[in-house]
Amino acid sequence: MSSREVLGQAARLASSGLLLQVLFRVITFVLNAFILRFLSKEIVGVVNVRLALLYSTTVFLAREAFRRACLSGGTQRDWSQTFNLLWLTVPLGVFWSLFLGWVWLQLLEVPDPNVVPHYGTGVVVFGLSAVVELLGEPLWVLAQAHMFVRLKVIAESLSVILKSILTALLVLWLPHWGLYIFSLAQLFFTAVLVFCYVIYFTKLLGSPESSKRQVLPVSRMTDLLPSITRSRAFVNWEEAKLTWSFFKQSFLKQILTEGERYVMTFLNVLNFGDQGVYDTVNNLGSLVARLIFQPIEESFYIFFAKVLEREKDATLQKQEDVAVAAAVLESLLKLALLTGLTITVFGFAYSQLALDIYGGAMLSSGSGPVLLRAYCLYVLLLAINGVTECFTFAAMSKEEVDRYNFTMLALSSSFLGLSYILTHWCGSVGFILANCFNMGIRITQSLRFIHRYYRKSPYRPLAGLHLSPVVLGTIALSGGVTAISEVFLCCEWGWPARLAHIALGALCLGVTLRMVFLRETKLIHFLRTQLAVPRLADKTT
Repeated sequence: MSSREVLGQAARLASSGLLLQVLFRVITFVLNAFILRFLSKEIVGVVNVRLALLYSTTVFLAREAFRRACLSGGTQRDWSQTFNLLWLTVPLGVFWSLFLGWVWLQLLEVPDPNVVPHYGTGVVVFGLSAVVELLGEPLWVLAQAHMFVRLKVIAESLSVILKSILTALLVLWLPHWGLYIFSLAQLFFTAVLVFCYVIYFTKLLGSPESSKRQVLPVSRMTDLLPSITRSRAFVNWEEAKLTWSFFKQSFLKQILTEGERYVMTFLNVLNFGDQGVYDTVNNLGSLVARLIFQPIEESFYIFFAKVLEREKDATLQKQEDVAVAAAVLESLLKLALLTGLTITVFGFAYSQLALDIYGGAMLSSGSGPVLLRAYCLYVLLLAINGVTECFTFAAMSKEEVDRYNFTMLALSSSFLGLSYILTHWCGSVGFILANCFNMGIRITQSLRFIHRYYRKSPYRPLAGLHLSPVVLGTIALSGGVTAISEVFLCCEWGWPARLAHIALGALCLGVTLRMVFLRETKLIHFLRTQLAVPRLADKTT
């Protein structure tokens, strides 16, 4: 498969992932606004910080390294060895679930059962749901490696929609159940997700069309199960070594990704109510970042990993592939920079209004607007880091991954210490400032790698970080106009003034997008040709 074909598949996967994230976030956005009106902020804090951290840590530590290692390279491999390696995520998940569950129950502060009932059950069920999700890992990797776009969209959409419906019904009918509500919904979500993948591959492998076309490296579902033969090793040891390298990196990356939750959970710098407010603002602030950047990062990591060879620099690889990768990276960097700047500039002027509409005075008063404004700045760094790291991790050799682990160790230590200090100094906004500091260092490391990688080649993908002066001027002018508008039209002047503030912001945003369309023609061409939204009925194989 040529690099152009891989690019097309990765772009379609990113576009479908974008649609998927839009659906997820809209549903979650509405659901959280609904829950805030029925349950206490303490329950929201325990679920969205304490229990969500247990689940995400278990799943991340058990599977992230396996995913990155097994998705590297092409589809031509001994898949039985890859499946054997992937099944190791299940016992690893059981270990992390039991160990972390013990920590959550025995070492951490237990919430008041009168305020947050059924905490112990919540810990057990969230840990169990993580193990259930890991049962579908071989199917997920097989689908991603062959870029089955429709499967990912349907499975995850259906799971999220059914989970949200169940949560809303239980909150409305049985609010006194407390954490029982979210525990049942989480377990239901993972069960439906795995069941969708099992049903899909069962039907696909049982169809005559699949056997004729030989789409997959397996012919029946039992081929996906662990197998032992004397003719070959149980696993591919190169994949296993790469997995271990990524595991050490993933452990540190998880601390950076969820660092503020770890500090809140283990150091008790905020009470459960403040954790609920912070998490709500954090989710609202990251809404657009997750909608756009996460599917792009996941999909184009696969593209770069398939097109580039890890052990060779740019001059020793097929130059067509290197050129395509450079062009894609340049366009992605420019897209991330423009999107991040737009969110930062407009987010400053509309943070308080957004929080007031979403959660009322509980969010729009106090530290909420300051938190959201700080998060808008963080989104800019988050956007650039997502693109640079997806290339860096796909192109690094095993030795470079190991060296990068030492940098991640230093970042993890500094982040935890800095978070603790800044939180005591300036409250919950200290978490975001610490994230900005560490994200800046991670971006610097990735930019250095990209510069070295293309240094001896004629390609300069980092040019994507240079914007047209006219576009930059338009963004700055829009920021000034909307800031003045906020002072005179928002937010205590009533809805007529608020609507005028919104209309003025929409006008400034339209002018900004128009200037981007006129001046950044190379980026517009990339978006038109590669990130066009695919028809959901199409299946990429």
